[in-house]
Amino acid sequence: MPAPINVLFVCGKNKRRSPTAVKVFQNDRRMLVRSAGLGDASRHKINASDLLWADLILVMQRKYARRIQVTFNHLDSLPPMESLDIGDDYTFMDPELIAVLRTSVDTALENYHLEREAADGSEL
Repeated sequence: MPAPINVLFVCGKNKRRSPTAVKVFQNDRRMLVRSAGLGDASRHKINASDLLWADLILVMQRKYARRIQVTFNHLDSLPPMESLDIGDDYTFMDPELIAVLRTSVDTALENYHLEREAADGSEL
């Protein structure tokens, strides 16, 4: 099994979707997890150290990826970002949200590893 990767889950306020993702995946050996929000009212507002820690950023909606790029354009590079396309329609630990997260995160991790393998192969 490959070493775990650092995954940062990002939503608007870090109150429902991202904290649910952390709770669901906190014991998953494929990853170490954190969550952050983009809004001023976030429980934990995303910062540069979050981005430097992350190997992969999973945003709940596409608009968050663009906001991260604009807000942190002063950083030399950002980790890969993928949108899970999960709207703000759920409560914390909503069973439907958990099911959607499991499917979406599994796909995102597969894509991440495939892209890493392809990049490693092109460097040879």
